[in-house]
Amino acid sequence: MALKIIGFSFMPYMDLPKDFDQKYSSIWVDIPKSLYDPEKGHRMYNEFLDEFELMVDMGFDGIGVNEHHSDGGCLMPSPNLMASILARKVRDTNTALLVLGNSIALYNPAIRIAEEGAMLDVLSGGRFIQGFPVGTSMDTNYTYGVSPAELRERYQEAHDLILKAWKEEEIFSWNGKYNQLRYVNPWPRPMQNPHPPVWIPGGGSVETYDFTIQNNYQFSYLSFSGWERAKKVLGPYWDLVQEHGAEMNPHRVGLTQAIFVSETDESAKREYEEHYRYFLRTASHVHPHFAEAPGYRTEKSLRAGLNSQYLKGGGSAFNPKEATWEELIEKGVIIAGSPSTVRDRLIAAAKDLRVGTIFAMMHIGSMPRWLTMKNIQMFAQEVKPHLQDLWSEWDASPYWPTGVNANNEVLTKR
Repeated sequence: MALKIIGFSFMPYMDLPKDFDQKYSSIWVDIPKSLYDPEKGHRMYNEFLDEFELMVDMGFDGIGVNEHHSDGGCLMPSPNLMASILARKVRDTNTALLVLGNSIALYNPAIRIAEEGAMLDVLSGGRFIQGFPVGTSMDTNYTYGVSPAELRERYQEAHDLILKAWKEEEIFSWNGKYNQLRYVNPWPRPMQNPHPPVWIPGGGSVETYDFTIQNNYQFSYLSFSGWERAKKVLGPYWDLVQEHGAEMNPHRVGLTQAIFVSETDESAKREYEEHYRYFLRTASHVHPHFAEAPGYRTEKSLRAGLNSQYLKGGGSAFNPKEATWEELIEKGVIIAGSPSTVRDRLIAAAKDLRVGTIFAMMHIGSMPRWLTMKNIQMFAQEVKPHLQDLWSEWDASPYWPTGVNANNEVLTKR
């Protein structure tokens, strides 16, 4: 199966003040509600959905949404609402529907995710992929008030309960530390047997590495720092895969990457730079005291020396906010240019990192509808066809929904 392209968007608010990063503390947690205009939000939500539907029409392998709270850079406190709208669009296609994902430690009881994941799987015709992030410190500790000391314990219990709820044929009881249920009997059941594929987004936690390898889940590296920075995270991951004796299948790893396509390298800079600069001024403007609550990162990960992606340059001297457009490309923070430039850089990144899935950020920052549509169309028509041979010798099916396959055959009809 070829390199998989998931069209991905954080659905940011696109009309924050030009001096946002100078005037306000953070885009996450304490962003003033007065900056949000519901009428503009109405237009933005519908434009984002239009963009996702175009990705389906243009043959993207998947489309993906995710969950954040009190965040001007992501207007999806409930990704399942967005996914439910898109489920009808993908149901007769070869496009997967990904929620990457639900912050399962925040749900009480956690079987809510088992129920809604099954609904999305049935609605989409077995095309659903379920993501289980631990959740950022901003979302879990500061916005939802979960103690860092118990976050991962809550996460593990929620994961075990959801998986059992999907797998068990009979009603059972659950008497956990955080969930006590006399009757666990979620309806409906998933279309995929025994459950949808599970993908785990992470930023470099050693425990996340181990968890994904032991359960044969896909590891999704979510970062705004680009593919050069990703080497420091995915290198140790692949070392652990080898240590565990697991298969070195590229499809077990995904990478987030901002991608901008235009007729020439010069026109790409002219069309996209101001909108990416908006992203740098706003979505990456997170106050350091929100980035990681004390106790959020485990001792094992601290000892590994992995730094938060919210620090300047992901813990290096490189600061994207101060970099030129050319430096952003050179460092792999963005992949931008003509179709030939983009496909060459994308193939190099995928090979260098051994990743089988790219979460393609086709919209970022303040990009208007027309420009995002152009980006999607040019990528689908002039870049994606050249990616079909990459990793074709590897089987993606252990990590891919059964409602879609590698031969562009529609497996489920309504």
